[in-house]
Amino acid sequence: MTKHLSFTLGGLIIFFIATTTAGVTRHVFTSDPTQNTVAAGIMSANPFTQPSSLLYQAPPFDRIKDSDYQPALEEGMRQEIAEIEKIADDPSSASFENTIVAMERSGTLLTRTEKVFFAMTQANTDDALQKIQEEEAPRLAAHADAIHLNEKLFLRVKEVYDQRDKIGLNAVQKILVERYYKDFVRSGALLSDADKKTLRELNQEESKLVTRFQNKLLAATKAGALVINDKKELNGFSDAEISAAAEAAHQRGLDGKWVLALQNTTQQPSQVSLHNRAVREQLFRASTMRAEHADSNDTRQIILRLAELRIEKAKLLGYPSYADYILADDMAKTPEAAIKLLTDLVPATTKKANGEAAKMQALVDSQHGGFTLEPWDWQYYAEQVRKAEYALDDNQIKPYFELNRVLEDGVFYAANQLYGLTFKERKDIPVYNPDVRIFEVFDANGKSIALWYCDYFKRDNKSGGAWEDTFVDGTTLLHTKPVVFNVANFSKPGPGQPALLTYDDVVTMFHEFGHALHSMLTTVEYPRLTGTNVPTDFVEFPSQFNEHWALYPKVLAHYARNYKTGEPMPQELVAKIRKAKTFNQGFATMEYLEAALLDMAWHTLKEGARPANVDTFETNALKKFDVYMPLIPPRYRSTYFAHIWSSGYAAGYFAYMWAEVLDDDAFAWFTEHGGLTRRNGERFRDMILSRGGTEDAGAMYRAFRGRNPTVDALLKERGLTEK
Repeated sequence: MTKHLSFTLGGLIIFFIATTTAGVTRHVFTSDPTQNTVAAGIMSANPFTQPSSLLYQAPPFDRIKDSDYQPALEEGMRQEIAEIEKIADDPSSASFENTIVAMERSGTLLTRTEKVFFAMTQANTDDALQKIQEEEAPRLAAHADAIHLNEKLFLRVKEVYDQRDKIGLNAVQKILVERYYKDFVRSGALLSDADKKTLRELNQEESKLVTRFQNKLLAATKAGALVINDKKELNGFSDAEISAAAEAAHQRGLDGKWVLALQNTTQQPSQVSLHNRAVREQLFRASTMRAEHADSNDTRQIILRLAELRIEKAKLLGYPSYADYILADDMAKTPEAAIKLLTDLVPATTKKANGEAAKMQALVDSQHGGFTLEPWDWQYYAEQVRKAEYALDDNQIKPYFELNRVLEDGVFYAANQLYGLTFKERKDIPVYNPDVRIFEVFDANGKSIALWYCDYFKRDNKSGGAWEDTFVDGTTLLHTKPVVFNVANFSKPGPGQPALLTYDDVVTMFHEFGHALHSMLTTVEYPRLTGTNVPTDFVEFPSQFNEHWALYPKVLAHYARNYKTGEPMPQELVAKIRKAKTFNQGFATMEYLEAALLDMAWHTLKEGARPANVDTFETNALKKFDVYMPLIPPRYRSTYFAHIWSSGYAAGYFAYMWAEVLDDDAFAWFTEHGGLTRRNGERFRDMILSRGGTEDAGAMYRAFRGRNPTVDALLKERGLTEK
């Protein structure tokens, strides 16, 4: 997943005097020159005031303190508003340069600060950052509104837009102008003054609730971890897994116990190994109920209000639903198109999932279990079926997937073979946590082109899941090179233990690095169009495409080596992994479809349809789309569905499946043309990865593939075409 800063995460406050609230000092600029002189003195020592002197303006984490963010955010807003007002008040006629390019150059301090601040609130937060976030979110939302609802500024944008075919713009410049015009209109520029006021209020409230949801969910996930008092209850765990659980307990001051920290998804990795059925059930219930305990971490009232706010916002902007509003700017264009893609997969998926469940129930019965399969049993018995049918055991696989070898001999190797890239670790650039590593990225000609950070291990102060974003975007207009990061939540090994990954973890590494490549290999001039600034249902295409190389024979052979002996993975084990690739795909596809359709259900709500109860709505929505399967809960239930409530994927979770159609179809092209070759990689780099949002996404794909995508490759990859 790639993270996008939403305009609803912003706000503007200029006319306050420095105060201290809840231990967080705010230094805000006012109209009083004396006050501003004091504030300017504070900013002179702030590490965000000037571009970093580190390579490619990498954040100087050795100098950044929590107290630096708020004054930099607020001064950044003040500066950008001054820049915007200068553009809006320019007495000369609006032109591409004095309006569009001028806005592209504005807000550098705010952008520099926001990128680091929001990265830290996701990956390395603390109480001080959360308090700042809660204060600044509505101000940043108001700041975005102050720009997009500035009538004089919009009239200048519209003037350039209306003349775009007559003023000698090239194709990319026209797209940029159209993008700006659409951004302003979608942000309410055409509304009446009264409706603009209402929109500002909605954006303010939404920004506050999004931040509260994020912080509550982080706390709920930490509090929901299962504490084990008796080591016998971990029967089935490997020594490394037991050590990791003990280390997780130690980090919480629970020496002598074991902690199973929750991942962001419904099903938990530990359920694969735990022999004790009661413990599996406890872990499942801890996961699914993490944010429903009627305590300070309960998210239900927040999401009910968020859904209502989005209904009101869509209506105000002239759309039947929030999904209509969001998808009008995506490849799918309408909720109906997204829903059709998803529901067309339901019959084949249901059939396959029911077949998988029948096999597991038969296994339970053959073992005289005496019970009916429940959701907390699925992972455990699926693993047994996999062992029986494919003779494949996770514990056989993990020794061949040591994290560093997967990274350097797998992820990096594939990037070298396809795009000619090489990587050099940099230990002289400061990081925000000791777990973080930095690599300098070099092109085939030896030229340095980017920095890439990886932060792979789970921490209690890190949001769940995995994602990519940038500290610095690469653009030729601003003469900046990409500074990119990947974050994940792999289980951290105990002291002295190797970091051994599951195959799913390996795929996650390749996936997020695919996003990173999209950001690192951009050759775009304008910030608004660079890197991953593409429609949501296209942004997952490069990342999911990159997953294919994890199991590609030449790549797998290069990195899948036993961490103790260095011996390559035996071919019979490789064959088992390949054979088992479509195993459990009924389950995997169904839990995804449930979540994606649940997202659509929330965001196709219309005026007057606010649900009274989250759980009832969820159940009814799943039944409506014929995907209600208690044995297979959604990958994310509503109360911890961060993608759609706080991570910019509202009405967009379908994008993973939409993009999967593209990535499987594109990989089929590679297979047809010789597979892993520099020639193929350079074509993909030139026609997809380097171009950001400078072309229509559909046209870009058709130019690469030579036709529209088809679902044939997807159905084959997921094993949904089997009789």
